[in-house]
Amino acid sequence: MTADHYFSAEPAASAKRSRIAFTAAGRSYDLAVAAGVFSAGRLDPGTAVLLRKGDLPTAATTGTLLDLGCGYGPIACVLASEAPATTVYAVDVNSRARDLTAENAAALGLADRVRVAAPDEVPADVTFDQIWSNPPTHVGKAELHALLARWLPRLAPGGVIWLVINRNLGGDSLHTWLTSLGWEVTRTASQRGFRVLRVTGKTD
Repeated sequence: MTADHYFSAEPAASAKRSRIAFTAAGRSYDLAVAAGVFSAGRLDPGTAVLLRKGDLPTAATTGTLLDLGCGYGPIACVLASEAPATTVYAVDVNSRARDLTAENAAALGLADRVRVAAPDEVPADVTFDQIWSNPPTHVGKAELHALLARWLPRLAPGGVIWLVINRNLGGDSLHTWLTSLGWEVTRTASQRGFRVLRVTGKTD
């Protein structure tokens, strides 16, 4: 799988389908995947670390959540399953990924609360109580920073952002960059070469 496949709006790769099974927060998931989307062969190790080490929402959680760079939807599906009182936006540039996320959410009975969208389809006035992301580090630092600079300011007051970053692909430098912008950043876990970062709103 090459990077330009799963970062493309319309992947050229044949949409060969398969399924990925995993467990998160004690629930089992079996999701449809296809070639041309991120980590089509297995649950990405960074995503697995994020779902294991991040503070997942619960039945008491309300508000609007964002899965930024949703791929085929593992994070969005877990968030919506764990927090039935929330709405989850699942955003990706890849149309095939969005179709798979919508399919997987529907299969889990979550279609009414998982709103799958291209980046420009998210209403400008929507803010997010939680943002979750295994962001695309392979696009390069400049594009990664631009992506986060676009979406992280849409965090609602009092909200929290959970990011997982490969240590060898700029995890520590991203921590430093976010701090330089005034975000409160805590490394809550380091596992299997990945950093899990908890980011909260800028202080005045």
